[in-house]
Amino acid sequence: MIITTTSIVEGKPVQEYPGILNAQSIIGANIFKDFVAGLRDVFGGRSKTYEKVIEEAKEDALRELQEKAQSIGANAILGVDLDFETVGSNGSKLMVIASGTAVKL
Repeated sequence: MIITTTSIVEGKPVQEYPGILNAQSIIGANIFKDFVAGLRDVFGGRSKTYEKVIEEAKEDALRELQEKAQSIGANAILGVDLDFETVGSNGSKLMVIASGTAVKL
């Protein structure tokens, strides 16, 4: 399945627009990840721990978006947008929302 941020796929005209979709993933960071990330804040450098959590949440949201598109007969998702937010007490959880237009090419 083609998943793209663009509104077209060159050489593949849209035949049908089954619908607009969204999917979300919410992942909490545990105390160990918070501790390691806190050390990075003190000593500097990238927080690979949080980068991994962000990537996992993004992949989960995109996977769910793809499953929803397949369930309505689409073979591509155009105009994909990803939003990242923190939620929960003290921003303890990361939410990724993926949205896009399911199409048949």
